[in-house]
Amino acid sequence: MTEGPVAAPAVPDWWVYRGHRGEPRTREGALPGIPDPPPWRSFGLHALVPPEEEAALRARDPLHSSLPVPPPGTGGAGSWDEQAAVAYRGDRNAHDLVNAAIQLRRPLLVTGPPGTGKTTLAASIARELALGPVLRWGITSRSTLREGLYDYDVLGRLHDMNLRKNVPPQQRRHRGEKDHRDSGTHKGAGTPRETGRHEDGDRHEDIGKYVRLGALGDALLPRRRPRVLLIDEIDKSDVDLPNDLLHVFETGGYEIPELRRVAESPVRVLSWDGNERVPVHDGRVRCAQFPLVILTSNGDREFPPAFRRRCLFLTLKPPEGERLHDILRAHVPEMKDLSQVADVLKEYKGLTAEGRQLSPDQLINAVRLRLTAQLGPDDLETITNAVFHSLSGA
Repeated sequence: MTEGPVAAPAVPDWWVYRGHRGEPRTREGALPGIPDPPPWRSFGLHALVPPEEEAALRARDPLHSSLPVPPPGTGGAGSWDEQAAVAYRGDRNAHDLVNAAIQLRRPLLVTGPPGTGKTTLAASIARELALGPVLRWGITSRSTLREGLYDYDVLGRLHDMNLRKNVPPQQRRHRGEKDHRDSGTHKGAGTPRETGRHEDGDRHEDIGKYVRLGALGDALLPRRRPRVLLIDEIDKSDVDLPNDLLHVFETGGYEIPELRRVAESPVRVLSWDGNERVPVHDGRVRCAQFPLVILTSNGDREFPPAFRRRCLFLTLKPPEGERLHDILRAHVPEMKDLSQVADVLKEYKGLTAEGRQLSPDQLINAVRLRLTAQLGPDDLETITNAVFHSLSGA
């Protein structure tokens, strides 16, 4: 009796993210479904009006908005999001943890050696589930919670205020009339809308243009579908930042004190990428859908117990065997067959077995160097010396 081909492992029914190699999982033009969060992680989702009512409200009042739905894709052709998503290759354990984080709406702390796919995992999730471009916050030793939430350009505002003081009164009134029309005031509506009245007495000052949301702040806007937020290399942060994040993770929101003093609501501020103006009501932001938060760490430090309790943990191991070869094929399309770089693969595996700390990125670079520079087997030592240096510094 002849045996048939081995069937692929069945995909669990509870999986939303399935690691479809960067392909958006859509059916008949519909966006992939996202399960509702548990009651204790549900923030403002119930407060959003149905889409058909949203359209009617916006027709009557252009300033009404519960924020636009992110575009189905994750950037144009050739963008970092797209390239990373298409090249990502995960395993069963990674898919399990990602889907658990989606179901529970808890941050996922991803650790592992460099080059194991920690950052590209975020791009893969965003692209497959059509959640828009990844919101990225790269952490340094000087990063603060305020940086992740928003930036207020006070110097730019003071500069503009000084310029306005030097404008003749007649031009000032004309400028005020122009701002009055642009602010959304309706003819015959009585008291005009103000775009950010503040203590300087300029009733038509647009304070929102001086406020730009950070990646975390943008991720917490009240959207119908969650965004993917990548907080990269959290282990580089100051010791207090993980604890500072806890309040935001638990409440799903934050305040912008500079907007709390403004008479008008909402004030339209700049989004993280600066491509749109988004409304902030009464100086407060609270998510409707808690974002899918991916925090990456190289494992260089321990985190406080309170922070660990609120996260799920995924440890990525260096890929081996067929998974490593699959990653290589995805990153280096010039490679038609593994036999073209058999000696490079043998060298990589041999050095790894000897204890040299290498990453898949280095193997990708070595293979690309071999093929694009047309180096032959006699140049293997050159490739090894140029690319296969140990990451441990030894």
